[in-house]
Amino acid sequence: MEKKSRRILVVGALLLAIWALSVNADDSEKTIVKTVKGKKMCTRGWECKDWSIYCCNQTISDFFQTYQFENLFSKRNSPVAHAVGFWDYQSFIMASALFQPLGFGTTGGKLMQMKEIAAFFGHVGSKTTCGYGVATGGPLAWGLCYNKEMSPSQSYCDDFYKYTYPCSPGAEYYGRGALPIYWNYNYGAIGEGIKADLLNHPEYIEQNATLAFQAAIWRWMTPIKKSQPSAHDAFVGNWKPTKNDTLAKRVPGFGATMNILYGDLVCGQGDIDAMNNIISHYQYYLDLMGVGREEAGPHDVLTCAEQIPFNPSNSNPTASS
Repeated sequence: MEKKSRRILVVGALLLAIWALSVNADDSEKTIVKTVKGKKMCTRGWECKDWSIYCCNQTISDFFQTYQFENLFSKRNSPVAHAVGFWDYQSFIMASALFQPLGFGTTGGKLMQMKEIAAFFGHVGSKTTCGYGVATGGPLAWGLCYNKEMSPSQSYCDDFYKYTYPCSPGAEYYGRGALPIYWNYNYGAIGEGIKADLLNHPEYIEQNATLAFQAAIWRWMTPIKKSQPSAHDAFVGNWKPTKNDTLAKRVPGFGATMNILYGDLVCGQGDIDAMNNIISHYQYYLDLMGVGREEAGPHDVLTCAEQIPFNPSNSNPTASS
């Protein structure tokens, strides 16, 4: 009897130890805090590993989880989708880990963080959708249907950039990715930004979902020109418009992100379908994430219908055109 009791105690102790290990399996996710020049700085394991003020906030996986990703992109693995099995939640989180210490999805409180993820995906969903008016589940449920342009009309090699971003023999610079990249100069610049040789190997973007998400987040986080805001800064309120911006009706918010990323392809033309489609995806994702489209803001913040473009297409190409 005594031997049996001892065995029960040993088994109980082992189960307790296993439970404790499972509960504390990822000690790396604990927030570590230090103060640098009077500022609170944190790290939060692999997902937000660089010392940063932003890593003191929740990480993306704290408030945006697998089931939410599945809700937002519920039709991406349907048999008729063109990138079945390519896009997944893990690839997005792995890609975001490089940018969370810089504020991507980690700026502000939980509401702003959720809104930024919805805004980023609003662009991604609208640019990779194969939804249409009577599509099953509705036209907005088909984001991340594509990972590349299906019938390129050209190779997108611009010889004007032959000294900075020369086209690699045999390479095709057609649209690829979550925020589709076109042209050699964009593959070159984004490749430098994420430390991948996309100029010589643009195909990497359609072969690796983590890399494709990294490229899209880099574009979201990086100004087209140094004197301009990034889409991230314009959205979260880091950008303070100049007098010229105010005269051009450019204000912080979702509308400005469209202006930065697409210029006059979408903005300054009134309430056109191209603009409204992006806005509809953003509002749809806000609803699905439980934030609610009412948080998208008033019309002048949400749209860019009246905004003068930061970079008119006749003067300088934008990064995704």
